[in-house]
Amino acid sequence: MPRKKTKHPIEHVVIIVKENHGFDNYFGTFPGANGAKLPRSPNPPHRDPNHRHDAWLTRKTTAVGEQFVEQDIPAYFAYARQFTLCDNYFTDVAGPSTPNHIMLITADSPIIVNPPRYRLPVGQPLFDLPSLPAALEKSGFTWGNYGGYAFDFIKALQGKRKFASAQFEQDAVAGKLPDVSWVYAPHDASEHPPDANDAGNPLVGDVTRGMQWTVDQIDAVVRGGLWPKTAIFVTWDDWGGWLDHVDPPNVEQWKHDPKHPDRDGNHPQWNGTQFRYGSRVGCLVLSPYAKSGYLSKVLHSHVSLLKFCETLFGLPALNARDARADDMSDCFDFTRQPTGPPARA
Repeated sequence: MPRKKTKHPIEHVVIIVKENHGFDNYFGTFPGANGAKLPRSPNPPHRDPNHRHDAWLTRKTTAVGEQFVEQDIPAYFAYARQFTLCDNYFTDVAGPSTPNHIMLITADSPIIVNPPRYRLPVGQPLFDLPSLPAALEKSGFTWGNYGGYAFDFIKALQGKRKFASAQFEQDAVAGKLPDVSWVYAPHDASEHPPDANDAGNPLVGDVTRGMQWTVDQIDAVVRGGLWPKTAIFVTWDDWGGWLDHVDPPNVEQWKHDPKHPDRDGNHPQWNGTQFRYGSRVGCLVLSPYAKSGYLSKVLHSHVSLLKFCETLFGLPALNARDARADDMSDCFDFTRQPTGPPARA
């Protein structure tokens, strides 16, 4: 069966999702970016700041005002100089990881905080939501979940196309990636700050180590010969409890559903508080057709990555959120002479 055609020379999309760092915390000192200079954080940071919804609501007085610099994450700064960095890119939920991970799959989230059933056991009730993976399948395209847990919260996706994080590098080097790959690092390379469970493990939270893991995944795409037809997005799932000087647009309020079980953490006292957007995070765009040295000022969010895929593969919107979203098109120039891959760090 011949491969279905895409709208542009891009045939593969790779979405690399790292953990818990806001824009100013990582890129606040990047030249030309809308960033703020803050005291430098130790690497790894001393703590995992509170980044639940309640902490987000008080972030102006309680968020941790520290940041990393180019010396800590040199490859990310190099990618931003060679390709595109978005400095007006927001998380989609004003809260922690799980609701934002679900947004990155479905452009929707029934929850605003991490449920206590964070790694839900088999047999727990699941969310019945349309998703980008299901839409890809329906139209004859392929997808893969490399190391992500939130897919298992979606009824139609539980246990499907699920691979270990390490499998991505193997598949990329073999030149056999699916059309869309969601890629998540193992915990000790995710850049997630250390929490109480990580005591005694010096690898967890080391942002330089986490950056190098990302570099290795991108290098695997290059080594497998897929660079000429791939778009790679590197982003961070949530704000991480770090201070960011830009207030996100308030476009949607949390509506507590009294039928929704509170075991998911969605307590009624948050009814009417800001749901979308959460704080800014970085988003790097790497591709032969990504604009060189470009700082995108367009309003983007996690849902924009889904909209990019929908535009590329000719898929319908999942809901009103992705129907209205920007599709990252300002970050690309498909008329340009394709550029080579990043230098191996």
